[in-house]
Formats: sequence, structure tokens, C-alpha cells
Amino acid sequence: MFAGVVGQLEPNAFDAGLSKLDMDEIHPRQRIAVLVDSQNLYHSAQSMYTHNIDYAELLEAAVNDRELTRAIAYVIRADAPEEERFFEALSDIGFETRIKDIRTFPDGSKKADWDVGMSLDAVTLANHVDTIALCTGDGDFARLCGHLKHEGVRVEIVSFGESTADDLRAAADAFTDMSDDTDRFLL
Repeated sequence: MFAGVVGQLEPNAFDAGLSKLDMDEIHPRQRIAVLVDSQNLYHSAQSMYTHNIDYAELLEAAVNDRELTRAIAYVIRADAPEEERFFEALSDIGFETRIKDIRTFPDGSKKADWDVGMSLDAVTLANHVDTIALCTGDGDFARLCGHLKHEGVRVEIVSFGESTADDLRAAADAFTDMSDDTDRFLL
């Protein structure tokens, strides 16, 4: 399914005749993909504010009156009673959800993250969008930013400033600090 949808997308703005100068600014013709590291944002919001994320506002802020091509939320299934409602709410807002089960190791430790999956989706989408908004503060995505920019894609980070890695902020073309407007971004 993923490959079929990507195959239907048009090439990025460079193929459409826009210059790099045009891509430095936000304009309505830009096609944007929004990729959300839900675990990262959830833990940041909980630890700093003890609130949840308003994903509708997050998506609206990231899109910023541009043409939304894809919105993907990467989530972890932890077998909590309310999580199915959360996954459905994300879909209702307009997100595709990528769900990964939490893995438990023999020593009792648990792990689940979407870093590789999110990166692969970003690289795959790069030839079909003008901008990718990565909604995460995880510094592991700094190298991805560099790669996407090399491919001619504008990279924007949307996250909480206090929990966003400095190298991630430095690697992006733009940064939206959700902490600057918690009334908007938190429930």
C-alpha cells in the first residue's frame, strides 16, 4: 500500500521548476509531509507539563496553509486500555498510523521505537514533497535532516524546545517550539 501511494505522488518542487530560493520560504504551493514521533512528544509533554498533545493543532501548525501530502504518526502499542481510542482519534484527525508492538526482552527490559521506520519513510517521501516536518526532539534524526536537505527538501522540526537536541535544531531549516504556545499544543 505504501509504495502504491508514493508512486502516485508527483516529483518534488525542483522537478516542477522551483528554485532553491523558493524553497527557503514557506508558500502555499509547497507539498509537505508531516512525520510524528508520538512517543518522543508524549514523553516530553508528560514530563514537562503532565499534559497530552493536541494532534489536530500539531498537524495544523506543521502544515501551515501548505498542501498536505502525507501525515504519519508513529505509535507504540503498549496494551493500555485507552490506546485504541487514541489510534482512532489520530486517524480521524488525518494521520496514517504506523503501530509497533513493544518488545520485551528476556531480562525484562522493554524497547520500541520508530527511528528507522520514520527515517525510511522520510527518505522515500523526499522525491515527492518539498518539505518534511519531523515532529520530534530526538537528536538521532539530525543526520536524516542533512540527507533530506542534500536531496533538496526543506526540513522543519516541531517539538518542545527544552527536550529537543541542539544538533537536531541546528540541522533543520526551521524549528517550531511547541513550548512557546502550550495553550495551543497541549490538551
